[in-house]
Amino acid sequence: MAKRKNNKKSKQGPPSYNNRRALYDYFIVDTIEVGIVLEGSEVKAIREGSCSLKEGYITVDLQPPRLTLHQVDIGIYQPAGALNHVPKRDRILLAKKKEVIKLAREVDQKGVTLVPLELYFSRGYAKVKLAVAKGKATHDKRKAIADRENQRDLQRAMSKYSN
Repeated sequence: MAKRKNNKKSKQGPPSYNNRRALYDYFIVDTIEVGIVLEGSEVKAIREGSCSLKEGYITVDLQPPRLTLHQVDIGIYQPAGALNHVPKRDRILLAKKKEVIKLAREVDQKGVTLVPLELYFSRGYAKVKLAVAKGKATHDKRKAIADRENQRDLQRAMSKYSN
């Protein structure tokens, strides 16, 4: 039997992409994990590390019931050549019919939207963690920044005190 090569890349695991901007702009009400339909070159590009969820958003269609991911940029995969994908195409998300209908009801409320929080691989399949979110007002964002700075100052003071 052949010995396996000790590869450093396999120790790291596949990449995960977070949408930190969504956590700043929205209050997260609920999260759900769904699958995503990708082409071969898109999977390779994501594993290579060229993906951005920053501008992404999700729409709900009831006829037929489905979720669609818009404006997520998956960069091109150079070795694919002419068989490459379109970087910012709309991608279908895989969820059960009952979940889609439930999300559609939640999104119908004023100020509520669906945003992608994270794209990652689970057991070889690409997954998207999406959130039902409510928009933050400017004063809420300022309060979040102030709380974060106070927490950092507290941590600095504690580390000086413990040393």
